[in-house]
Amino acid sequence: MIRSLTTVAAAAALVLSFAAVDAIAAGPSVSAAPPPAPYKAVSSLVKLPDFIPGLGQLFVDPASLPAGPFLGYDHDGKLVSTTYMIPLSLMKPELDLHDLQAPAGTVDHVDIMYNAGHPGVAEPHIHVVLWNIPAAQESRVAK
Repeated sequence: MIRSLTTVAAAAALVLSFAAVDAIAAGPSVSAAPPPAPYKAVSSLVKLPDFIPGLGQLFVDPASLPAGPFLGYDHDGKLVSTTYMIPLSLMKPELDLHDLQAPAGTVDHVDIMYNAGHPGVAEPHIHVVLWNIPAAQESRVAK
């Protein structure tokens, strides 16, 4: 069940942000905050704090909303994760894409979480978080 949910979430994210993902792969490094244009701090776009516990300081290309990718940085400005926020209304059985991109490189593990909605993505959705650090180091963005 979790694996099929991951596949569907990845498919929706890729459908919504294919151009943004291509730009990440071909563009300048995003390994340190702030990432280059067109990325903007999420806190400058919607009423959210600059640092979100559990996700870090988030940056996004506004053209890729609502799915993202959202780049998450720790307090030292190092990229630790890539988050896709997939509205539940877009989760359809026929979605069948793969290779969800993570600009920081190798993905250590993936978390999938339900979210009832928040500023910027008000509709209920899931967060697909591609972590580039071991789970034991997630405390770098815990608070």
